[in-house]
Amino acid sequence: MPNVYMYVVDRDFGFAPNPFHNMCTLATCKPDIRRVANVGDWVIGMGGTRLNATGKCIFAMEISKSITLDEYWTNPLYRDKKPIRNGSKKIIVGDNIYHQNNGIWQQLNSHHSYPDGSPNPHNIANDTKTNRVLVSNHFYYFGVAAVTIPADTLEGIGYRNSRGHRKFSLSQAKPIITFLLDNFHHNILHGDPFDFEAAKSRYSAENNKVTAHA
Repeated sequence: MPNVYMYVVDRDFGFAPNPFHNMCTLATCKPDIRRVANVGDWVIGMGGTRLNATGKCIFAMEISKSITLDEYWTNPLYRDKKPIRNGSKKIIVGDNIYHQNNGIWQQLNSHHSYPDGSPNPHNIANDTKTNRVLVSNHFYYFGVAAVTIPADTLEGIGYRNSRGHRKFSLSQAKPIITFLLDNFHHNILHGDPFDFEAAKSRYSAENNKVTAHA
């Protein structure tokens, strides 16, 4: 039986998840979800106080594939997901940033690198803790157009904003999935990421801080 993993999206740059290039991918951050989620499961990101979006859905993705970081790096299907720092915002926030060289993780200049572009070991350790990328070909991405999930629906499954993630069976979370299926088009961007204008920023797991554009 498929499961549904729900968590609060603290920051929304379009990096994790990355909803661009006709697929939604989760290749960095959330190592615990990437470790346990399987094909057919759903991952749902809800808004919180920072985004002023409590009770609203930022994205929802049904997992179509689960691949390794090296597969993600080498497969030409995901080439456009590699970041280019002087590209458009959706290219800057590309999440295809890891591959191994002689067993050592290499990190592309990206949102998870240091401001000077050098590898950030704290993010490398956190991101590669789980060597899996979740790929979705059936997703809903709302960003700043985040949609309010009916309060009784959230209350009915016992969802509350909290740290970490919550796991529900598909049958438990069916009202949320049905709400999305019945009311919204999938595989399109209904809105830009909340933090899209800060696409050039850098994030570090060392102190959970975002640094200035660089």
